[in-house]
Amino acid sequence: MDCADRSAVWSSATCRVVGRRRRVAALQIAVAIATTLIFTACGGRPPGGFQMPPPEVGVVTVTPEPVALTTELPGRINPVRVAQVRARVDGIVLHRYFREGADVTNGEVLYQIDPAPYQAALDSANATLTQAEQLAERYEPLVSINAVSKQDYDNAVSAAAQAKATQEIAAINLGYCTVTAPIDGRVGAALVTEGALVSAAAATEMALVTQLDPIYCDFTESSTELLRLRREMENGTLKTVAPGEAKITLLLDDGTAYSQPGKLLFSDVTVDPTSGMVTLRAEFPNADHLLLPGMFARGVLERAVENRAITVPQRGVNIGPNGVATVMVVLADGKVEARVIKIGQAVGNKWIVTDGLKAGEQVVVEGLQKAMPGMPVKAVPFIETGATNSASPSSVKGN
Repeated sequence: MDCADRSAVWSSATCRVVGRRRRVAALQIAVAIATTLIFTACGGRPPGGFQMPPPEVGVVTVTPEPVALTTELPGRINPVRVAQVRARVDGIVLHRYFREGADVTNGEVLYQIDPAPYQAALDSANATLTQAEQLAERYEPLVSINAVSKQDYDNAVSAAAQAKATQEIAAINLGYCTVTAPIDGRVGAALVTEGALVSAAAATEMALVTQLDPIYCDFTESSTELLRLRREMENGTLKTVAPGEAKITLLLDDGTAYSQPGKLLFSDVTVDPTSGMVTLRAEFPNADHLLLPGMFARGVLERAVENRAITVPQRGVNIGPNGVATVMVVLADGKVEARVIKIGQAVGNKWIVTDGLKAGEQVVVEGLQKAMPGMPVKAVPFIETGATNSASPSSVKGN
């Protein structure tokens, strides 16, 4: 048999083998399909079939708890008193005695203005006063014997009184050469230096002294909120420290709480005629001068404690563009339901729920992307691990 005949035989055998394998594979596929249809029709499960388990979600169980209700007011720190130290006589500044930014007391010397011309004026006034008083004393016994006229005596007495007034003015001007702090507080930058000419007519500003203890914080609020706060103070809902004063704590601009509580002064209320907003003033102790004028802060008013408040973590609440709040609730059958709720005040990282939830229900706070309404889920307890970080359902399970 030559090569051509041998190739033909091999090709024929190969074709028969391939055809047989194709028929066997087709038969196996048909058997598998038939088996699947039989098990499906009988309500069974295909042998070796796989069903996805329900997804895990972290839930919190709604439990009533006591919550201290508060009201926050935005505000700005302002000093109780500010004194502008200005020149009250004309002259050259000889000395500056204070350190910029230091605390000064009432009467402490800040500047010395050249006193020489005012000392000379005082000396002249003293001499004139002495002369006038001596003349009046000399005339007094002579007027009784008509040695001098009553008019001359009266003129001498009047001249002595005028000389006395001139002497007092000269003494006052000499005292103004020593510039002192008018109040206790912190002195700012020196506005004049040694050698500068200051003027009483121009009222040259030399320094600024600001009282920092106590200190004010002015809060801006609507008139509606003011009326509500007044009602709460009258009925005892708002904590008070004295009649017309409510207890208030301060949150600084960096989020930290100020250690000393203050008192909200309802007696000092002003209304902006352009905006209609009300300015409330609170007073805080500030011995360490931590609060400085111009700082922003938030005042927190403590209201009544609600003993059985329903709360839910904010991360579990979805607030839509229309303002409607919803949560995902795991029902008794393990399925998820979307629930519309009404929320009130925020307390920390939670919302107070006023309607839509009741005690014992489970709210999804972790794995919301896996919890679709109507689908079964596996609920595991959600555990807070820190102020901002929370444990995932898988990590809770592993623990």
